[in-house]
Amino acid sequence: MSAYCGKYHDELIANAAYIGTPGKGILAADESTGTIGKRLASINVENVESNRRALRELLFCTPGALQYISGVILFEETLYQKTASGKPFVDVLKEAGVLPGIKVDKGTIELAGTNGETTTQGHDDLGKRCAKYYEAGARFAKWRSVLKIGPTEPSQLAINLNADGLARYAIICQENGLVPIVEPEILVDGPHDIKLCADVTERVVAACYKALNDHHVLLEGTLLKPNMVTPGSDAAKVAPEVVAEYTVRALLRTVPAAVPAIVFLSGGQSEEEATLNLNAMNKLKGKKPWSLSFSFGRALQQSTLKTWQGKEENVQKAQAAFLARCKANSEATLGAYKGDAAQGGLASESLHEKDYKY
Repeated sequence: MSAYCGKYHDELIANAAYIGTPGKGILAADESTGTIGKRLASINVENVESNRRALRELLFCTPGALQYISGVILFEETLYQKTASGKPFVDVLKEAGVLPGIKVDKGTIELAGTNGETTTQGHDDLGKRCAKYYEAGARFAKWRSVLKIGPTEPSQLAINLNADGLARYAIICQENGLVPIVEPEILVDGPHDIKLCADVTERVVAACYKALNDHHVLLEGTLLKPNMVTPGSDAAKVAPEVVAEYTVRALLRTVPAAVPAIVFLSGGQSEEEATLNLNAMNKLKGKKPWSLSFSFGRALQQSTLKTWQGKEENVQKAQAAFLARCKANSEATLGAYKGDAAQGGLASESLHEKDYKY
């Protein structure tokens, strides 16, 4: 049986290619109510619907920012939210040429018989939910699997189960018109060096594409959202050029050329680090059959959040910070970032949280 060839075939290919347009990338604004609560708590703002909406409106309505964004991943609440003046966020995005996306996984659960490894849940009613989200205007989806590097991790069991889970999710999305973002995140936690991260990344990504193939997923209608290949959080840092070399090599060995774009997660890097690493990858000489872009959450929002502080009078300054990060990452997808968006200390603050959970 060949890859998916149902009624959404051409639409999936067109939307995946559009999201991967060089010069554009994805804003991940899909924090669950609990996670956005943590973000708001860090600036002493109460976690209520009106404040969550205010933050998202600040981002989506930043003048000039959406020209650098091709897709925004939303949490279910946000997909149905409106601006203060009553305009649905989905319409705000569509009018700016931005595709709305939706987080569809239901978080991780521990895998019995392993050392704290996990698999991701949410398959049971996924088809129904995808159909409902498509109806509401979503055109792509996200599902995050989490693996960790340890003395015996990731186990082959965790690699296989997560790869299979991602592939099942991907084909269900495609049958309902949503481009699946395949996100096998290997956490940065640990003292490992970059070579070990590269080795694990290759094993994990290779397993994902074997599973996607087994499930007849249309690769041209998917995106990959991997971690960058870096040393562990407790190891010495390396230059962006080294990250670029190891990351691109690992992906060349494992990601088929049929995939239109690879949109990296920032994985707790500082805003500036994530941008510099992406820029170095796009400057790297050699063949790269897919576009290399971003799907950043914290690395697009952190200095914006800190600048906003939940105060109406800070909105313009916060939006200026957000615009600067969007522009910087747009330039990085073209290998043209000059390092001029560092904005004092905020963009250089580490965003690493151990064992990060949504």
